[in-house]
Amino acid sequence: MAVGVTTEIVIDRPSAQVAAYTADPTHAPEWYANIESVSWRSPPPEQIGSRMDFVARFLGRRLAYTYRIVDLLPGQRLVMRTAQGPFPMETTYTWKPVDGGRTRMTLRNRGEPAGFGKVAAPVMAAAMRRANQKDLAALKRIVEAERG
Repeated sequence: MAVGVTTEIVIDRPSAQVAAYTADPTHAPEWYANIESVSWRSPPPEQIGSRMDFVARFLGRRLAYTYRIVDLLPGQRLVMRTAQGPFPMETTYTWKPVDGGRTRMTLRNRGEPAGFGKVAAPVMAAAMRRANQKDLAALKRIVEAERG
């Protein structure tokens, strides 16, 4: 069973500022509660083909995986897929301007768990949704505190 979770939030900052912060994976541990570290495998900045190693904790387990950027439209969309790791996953960020210099950021995760994860997919999706909502709230606090 596939897992697909989409969450979004409106951030009171222009999309260029929100996109610049979130598209840089080195910021991920600052706003994703479950991500412990990110290290570049390819030279920054982010571009199609860039690879980064992530270490995270999810549902009590330590997960190490490599993301590869597969699509990037600066200021509008970023798509990363796991190149290796325990749970094939695709993460998409989109940023859309809304009234008054604000941004609607959408975070979408989808993947195809195997083994026990396949059986636990509904539980994983619910946990992912809760985590993503908290992460986007943290992102909003951080970016809105920055001077634009």
